[in-house]
Amino acid sequence: MRNVDYKRARHFEVDLSAFRNILKIDKDRMIARVEPLVNMGQISRVTVPMNLSLAVVAELDDLTVGGLINGYGIEGSSHVHGLFTDTVEAYEIVLAGGELVRATRDNEYSNLFYAIPWSQGTLGFLVAAEIRLVHIKEYMKLTYILVKGDLQTIAQGYMDSFAPRDGDPAKIPDFVEGMVYSSNEGVMMTGKYASREEAKKKGNKINNVGWWFKPWFYQYAQTALKKGEFVEYIPTREYYHRHTSSLYWEGKLILPFGDQFWFRFLFGWLMPPKVSLLKATQGESIRNYYHEMHVIQDMLVPLYKVGDALEWVDREMEVYPIWLCPHKLFKQPVKSMINPEPGFEYEMRQGDTEDAQMYSDVGVYYAPGPVLRGEVFDGVEAVRKMEQWLIENHGFQPQYAVSELDEKSFWRMFDADLYEHCRRKYRAIGTFMSIYYKSKKGRKTEKEVREAEEAHLQTAYAEAD
Repeated sequence: MRNVDYKRARHFEVDLSAFRNILKIDKDRMIARVEPLVNMGQISRVTVPMNLSLAVVAELDDLTVGGLINGYGIEGSSHVHGLFTDTVEAYEIVLAGGELVRATRDNEYSNLFYAIPWSQGTLGFLVAAEIRLVHIKEYMKLTYILVKGDLQTIAQGYMDSFAPRDGDPAKIPDFVEGMVYSSNEGVMMTGKYASREEAKKKGNKINNVGWWFKPWFYQYAQTALKKGEFVEYIPTREYYHRHTSSLYWEGKLILPFGDQFWFRFLFGWLMPPKVSLLKATQGESIRNYYHEMHVIQDMLVPLYKVGDALEWVDREMEVYPIWLCPHKLFKQPVKSMINPEPGFEYEMRQGDTEDAQMYSDVGVYYAPGPVLRGEVFDGVEAVRKMEQWLIENHGFQPQYAVSELDEKSFWRMFDADLYEHCRRKYRAIGTFMSIYYKSKKGRKTEKEVREAEEAHLQTAYAEAD
């Protein structure tokens, strides 16, 4: 939803449109070497038939490796593997001076390796990445778990679904996600890889959710509210991309009749509309309307604060469904843009391990209740309040979304030290726009951006403290 007006503030352009190739699937090293415009659908088509997969496969087909690295990527396996960038073993980057370098955790460019995630392409041009592969099976055994009660009870049911209180690793599923459908009911889904032989045993149900005429996944999962807990088997690749056809539940706003059987049967193969097309055809007034009357935000919060986050969203935005997806936030050798709460390892809570604090994405996507009822809703103010709540609770806002943060508040949310160090060391200042100005809402002029860059050469980000 964020605009791309930052592109007007620079007078040069580099065409990376041809960088969309899978360069190598290395089964010995269990590494996929790919270019930045390779998307999730493309790579799963190649790897799944080999019983291999990226460790983290973001749910929507069109999400690209470059976007998930420079921005933010999460999926149902992130409670095991972390965010998408935690599964990357090497980055190949063209720096401002034209040098091509390879950055890994332990080579001379290790500082760049830890600075690239969340940097939005403001340190150099990503031209390839080496990403970890894992062995998989043909099916996902998915259990749908009904949770009812107040929002704190729903949050606890969510935590218990994947983070056993006794810490038994055998009870940790391969995949997990939650959907909160109202202030008193939700469905948690846990998945375990299963072989073809197991899935096809007599009595087991196989659900091919990837067929174009199938119900949208979030609506199908909602049937657990009436049916109660049930189990089924879904082909693994179809499970990975289960939210693609409906763009989670945004498809209901984009095409209100898109979930009707007649449309799914006749035209479901056309879904979803390309996000790039939606952006290209949006006028500024439509974009502003979406921002003011519609919410597309992710709140990354410590797992133990999920209940508080759900209550905040219900009180301030009243948006449902809400998507829940946990992820490890690893303690790194150096402080990167986002870091766990200081000292978390000395007071470990449910889901935490010594090397990582468990966080959760609280995905808030849809029109707020007041808008649906025709009441007054100030979307800009709601986002500002959300951002302040995140800062106060050591949470993070992915920069793909529209942000209302001023620069000082931006650097209260994120840690600037390593990023600023790499901006200077690799001469990015003056060539690549600062991340704050790249993600800032509204039009930018080259004069504004250059003045800001010159100011940063003379003053540190220390004001954020």
